[in-house]
Amino acid sequence: MALGLITLAASAQWTNPSEDVPAYNASAPTRTLPPVLSGDQLTGVYFSHPYQVIAYQMAAKIPAVLHQQPCYCHCDRALKHNSLHSCFEGTHGAACSTCMKEAVYAYQQTKLGQTPKEIRAGIERGDWVNVDLEKAAL
Repeated sequence: MALGLITLAASAQWTNPSEDVPAYNASAPTRTLPPVLSGDQLTGVYFSHPYQVIAYQMAAKIPAVLHQQPCYCHCDRALKHNSLHSCFEGTHGAACSTCMKEAVYAYQQTKLGQTPKEIRAGIERGDWVNVDLEKAAL
């Protein structure tokens, strides 16, 4: 067992992080997606900053786009999320700057005419990292 753990730990140093893309859906949803939290659900301890509410409002406007995006907080592992959309079905998105930045980025790029596939390429490159949540606006 110890040898197995050592082997696993040693092999981790040779993995390529760019190949470790979190879960997403390659095409538009074929069924109605669960709703993004909205209205009175956007109050309380998880929504103490205006940008948290704005991120959810943006997410609600582009659910099919978020369905096709990975989430680099890797919530697919711990929370079994299947895309960035999953983060906004509950309060996880409000507690995670990665989720919010990616959603704001996806919304902004959608407004600029980018396709979900083009947005996913930008997310995979890390283009969302420099999103300023304080300046996010609908």
